[in-house]
Amino acid sequence: MTTGCLTILIALITVLGVLVSWLWYRHWHDGNVNSERRDGAFASILKQAHARAGDTDRALETSGITDADALTGVIWRHTEAPVIAYDASRREFTATAASSAHYDAEAILPGGGSGQVTRCFVFTFTHRPGQAWTSRVSERDDGVCRPGTAIGGLVRLAQTRISSMYAEDLTRAGVQKALDPTGRLRSYDVKSAVRRADTVTVSILLSSPDTTVGQCYRFTRHVPGGDGLGSATAVPASSC
Repeated sequence: MTTGCLTILIALITVLGVLVSWLWYRHWHDGNVNSERRDGAFASILKQAHARAGDTDRALETSGITDADALTGVIWRHTEAPVIAYDASRREFTATAASSAHYDAEAILPGGGSGQVTRCFVFTFTHRPGQAWTSRVSERDDGVCRPGTAIGGLVRLAQTRISSMYAEDLTRAGVQKALDPTGRLRSYDVKSAVRRADTVTVSILLSSPDTTVGQCYRFTRHVPGGDGLGSATAVPASSC
């Protein structure tokens, strides 16, 4: 091997070594940065969960409400939990909700990327006789929140379908057919459709795909003049 060839070979090995070292360093650096940002996102989610619990406590305490359905609505407005269960014997509400946060992820390629973290929380609100409302926040496995996340999707779909229905079709049978045209799904069980003046209220029991979790929702549609389309709202209820 000539001196010139040896020099070129050494130069190539040096360049390759520098490139490998740089790639290893970037991998190590980006991993540390992303880990810190991921931990920060987790901490932010937990802080927000406790803040929501505190806000809900105060709202429940100042509401002066005793009706379980109305209290369920208060909890839902502050926690945005798709599933809220009520235990009358314990005077206790349990709300289950998944929370997510995004963070900027470092990457070797220009532009970086976006990372996301998700946590599952169970909020417990208790009201003992003669005492103020108290709350607890506990973190659970993602699987605990999965049925509620599915029910949240079913709620949004039902809102869209009910909003697009004509007023004369807003009956129990009509809504059931709109949500389950084949009659084979077990996700929607329309319990009632009641019209009062220019408002139709539809009560539906929604079940997760594995039917292990169910939640009653009340959908409200304004039907001005008894005709046309309108936007539907949805609020969870303690029972149908």
